[in-house]
Amino acid sequence: MLQWYDWIFLAVAVIIIILCLLQGGKSEGASGAITGGGLNVFVKTKERGSEKVISILTLCVAILFFLIAVLINVIP
Repeated sequence: MLQWYDWIFLAVAVIIIILCLLQGGKSEGASGAITGGGLNVFVKTKERGSEKVISILTLCVAILFFLIAVLINVIP
């Protein structure tokens, strides 16, 4: 039987998955590697607007996920 903290852990995991899927791709993918595209690999691009908010949310939820994972293993 799942405990209350297991349900929270599961909900945070689903939120991380959703946030990762909402993030846009930052590269051309495998096709760019094969054709030689994407030569601007080292160009600095800043995230702005909603991309930045989703990126920060993903980081915060990932840290929360890690902390909950550690706490679940510590709780007897």
